[in-house]
Amino acid sequence: MPVSRRLLATALVATAALGLAACGPDNSPDQSAKGTTAPPAAATAPATSPATKGAAPATAPAGSASDEPEGFCTHTPLPAGQKWIYPVKGTSTTTLAYRDTKDACGVNDVSFEPVGADRTAAFAPTAKGHLSSVMAAPKDVDLAGVVKHINECLASPHSEKGSYPCSAGDYKVAVDASGKVTELWERAHS
Repeated sequence: MPVSRRLLATALVATAALGLAACGPDNSPDQSAKGTTAPPAAATAPATSPATKGAAPATAPAGSASDEPEGFCTHTPLPAGQKWIYPVKGTSTTTLAYRDTKDACGVNDVSFEPVGADRTAAFAPTAKGHLSSVMAAPKDVDLAGVVKHINECLASPHSEKGSYPCSAGDYKVAVDASGKVTELWERAHS
C-alpha cells in the first residue's frame, strides 16, 4: 500500500510540473483584457491579409508556435515631460549628454536600446537624482552625485562597488517646459 501511494504522489507531482511548464507569458491584449485562452489575432490572421500586404512576414524562431515576440516589449507610458534616455560621455554638472532610446524585448522587463545621435540638454539649477539598486533602497542625491555616478559607470560599466552598482545605462528624466532636465531616476537592474 505505501508503494502505491508513493507512485500516485510521484505521478501527481509530475503532472503538475508538466502543466506549469506548459504555461508561459502571453502578453496579448485578448488574454489580459478578457481572460480567455483564444490565440492572438496575429496568429490566426492569414499572411496575405490587407493589414500585412506589402509587409515582410514575421518569422518565429524554430519551435515557436507564434509570431508574437516573447517577454516584455513595451514600457508603461510615462507622464508628459518624462522619457527614457541613455547617458553618454560628456555629461557634466551643467549638461546631460545622452541618446534617446527605443523599447526592446526583455525577459524580466522591457529593455531600452540607445538610438540616434548624441544629444544634450542643460540641467536646471535645482536638478536632482535618484540612484536605484536591487540591493538597497533608492537613494536621493544632488546633481553632482548623480553626474559622478553616471560618469563612473560610463568609465567602468560593470562596476559593482557599494550598494549602488552601475545599471545598464537606463535613466528616466523629467524635462521642464524650457527643455532643462529637472530630475533623473536610475533604473535598477539585477
